[in-house]
Amino acid sequence: MSTKQSTKRNAKVSSKKSARKSTKKSTRVSTRKTKAAAAPKSARAPKRTAAKAATKAMPVASASEFMAHAYAMEAEAAERYAEFADSMEMHNNHEVAELFRKLSRIEQRHADQILEQMGWKQSPVSSADYRWEGTEGPETADPTELHYLMQPYHALQIALHNEKRARDFFAHLAKVATNGGVRKGALEMREEEAEHVRLIEEWLKRTPVPGSNWETDQDPPVLSD
Repeated sequence: MSTKQSTKRNAKVSSKKSARKSTKKSTRVSTRKTKAAAAPKSARAPKRTAAKAATKAMPVASASEFMAHAYAMEAEAAERYAEFADSMEMHNNHEVAELFRKLSRIEQRHADQILEQMGWKQSPVSSADYRWEGTEGPETADPTELHYLMQPYHALQIALHNEKRARDFFAHLAKVATNGGVRKGALEMREEEAEHVRLIEEWLKRTPVPGSNWETDQDPPVLSD
C-alpha cells in the first residue's frame, strides 16, 4: 500500500502516532505493532523470534536479586499486555483488547505480590539494574504476533507461550543456581508458572477456535487516489 493511499486503518494509526507520548522503548514497540498488524497470522501456536527473549537465566547472586528479577519480569509482561490492549483498541477490536487488559492486570497483580512479599514500597530495580540473556524478559510478549483482526484464542496462545517460557526460565535458573535461597525461589516460581500454564490451557479449551478465514476483513479499507 503506497503512502498516498488513504485507508481507515492508516487514519487510525496516524491519529495514534500524533497523540503518542511514550518512552523510546514504547515508541519502538508501537511501531512494530503497527507494522505487524498488516501481516496475517494463523490459528496455530505462535512462532517466536527466539533471539528476542531470554530463555535461560543470567547468574543471580542472592535471593533478593532473584526476586528483583522476578518482579521486573512480571512488570514488563504487564506493561506489554497493556500496550497490546491499546493497539487492539486502536483497531476497534474491543474483545481482544479487554482480554489483553485482563492479562495485564493478572501480571501486575503478580508483580505487586512480589513487592508485598519482599516488603518493598516501590520497584526494586531500574531498567539498568537487571539484564536478560535476550533483549526482553522471558514473559514479555512479542509484538510481531499482533494482528488487528486477531481473536481471543490467538491472545491466549500468546499468553500460553509466555507462561511456558517463564516456567522454563525458572527451571533453568533453579538448575544453575549456586545460592540456596535463589534455587528455592526459582523452584517456587517454576511451580507458579506451571500452574499458570495449566490455567491458560483450560481457558483455551473453553475458547472458540477461529475459522480458517478469520483474517478476512469484512469491512476492508477503501482505497482512494
